[in-house]
Amino acid sequence: MTTIPDSHTDLLTRPLYAHLATIRPDGSPQANPMWFSWDGQHLLFTTSTTRQKYRNVSGDPRVAISVNDPDQPYRYLEVRGVVERIEPDPTGSEFAALADRYGLPLDGPPGDVGHRVVLVVTPTATSHQ
Repeated sequence: MTTIPDSHTDLLTRPLYAHLATIRPDGSPQANPMWFSWDGQHLLFTTSTTRQKYRNVSGDPRVAISVNDPDQPYRYLEVRGVVERIEPDPTGSEFAALADRYGLPLDGPPGDVGHRVVLVVTPTATSHQ
């Protein structure tokens, strides 16, 4: 596992958006802005089994993220990694935790709660500026 540089850990602990890049079945990339959390070892994302990114990581678990500092736009962290596991989230608890982290009030679980999963990403390499 790759260690995140101390100088850039704040980019993972602040509620910033990460652009999550996955690999489509035809080999082309797909990137989307995503909510995420960092537990000190893994990046956690929530999605549903009906989304293309779920199908992408089910076929090829390699991913990359890029997060930039909104206060210093050229300061960034790129993390390359692998989806170590996909965990069911039938109550939407990870979605609720991320909604709280990003300041979105909820009136209950998301409408697609029956399809919710958590992507657990283990970093394998980083680059930063």
